[in-house]
Amino acid sequence: MHHGRAVKFRLFEISRAAKSLTASNRQRLQESYSKLVALTQGVVRQASHTVQQWRKGKLKVVGNLLQVEIQTARLRRFVPLVEKVIAQTQERVWGGNTHVPDKVLSLFEPHTQVIRKGKAHKPNEFGRLVRIDEVENGIVSGYQVLEGNAADTNSWLPVLEQHQARFGHVPQMATADRGFFSMQNERQAEALGVAKVALPAPGRLSNKRTKRQKQSWFKRALRWRAGCEGTISTLKHPFSMLRATYKGEPGFQRYVGWSVITKNLVSIARFLECRKRSDAPSG
Repeated sequence: MHHGRAVKFRLFEISRAAKSLTASNRQRLQESYSKLVALTQGVVRQASHTVQQWRKGKLKVVGNLLQVEIQTARLRRFVPLVEKVIAQTQERVWGGNTHVPDKVLSLFEPHTQVIRKGKAHKPNEFGRLVRIDEVENGIVSGYQVLEGNAADTNSWLPVLEQHQARFGHVPQMATADRGFFSMQNERQAEALGVAKVALPAPGRLSNKRTKRQKQSWFKRALRWRAGCEGTISTLKHPFSMLRATYKGEPGFQRYVGWSVITKNLVSIARFLECRKRSDAPSG
């Protein structure tokens, strides 16, 4: 049985009721959710029955046997996820619990996570955080798909160590945004041999800190860091990292890697072309 029209109607009801959470709207919201959950539970029961019939060899096959096996495998994958969504919906709507562990945010991309960016207009975003390390000429020297809302301060030392392992030495100058700042991170970078560490401190600055951040090399580093936003935008849009189309966690990791590789190939080609033109004899 097809329930698409009924589900769409319930979603409209929920959307209208959620705009103003008065007592009457809360009651309407719960009633609409109750009907939506009941519809979904009915579909889950039908899907589970179909899988059991197929497993027992009692399902009548019409058409290609391989296609039936593929569709049954999809049911086996989606049914547990939908059951988990039903359980977390009941917890949230009737139990008031919005912190269900291992919450499913997407049936098609179960690895999606809630990212809290602290923006007033958009407090929550959905996806994954990706750390990007950049060196000269727009080359991305490293990246990492992070888990949840990983603190930037914890990524600073691993970035420097990865750079040292890859190039045989630490960078002469290292910079990042304010989220990476801590006195410990500065000391660790200097202990590794980084000559110039440009991590802007948040909040009100002391006289000593202000004097340090007004030095020309520090300002130059921050301008270079601001230019890295262009690399991030380029990865998101021309190289399509804004939304991964490969499925599953391994597919997501692979998609990010291919985006970085193709971006680096273009950057290398552009650099070689510029150097070729500058080395060409003038007429």
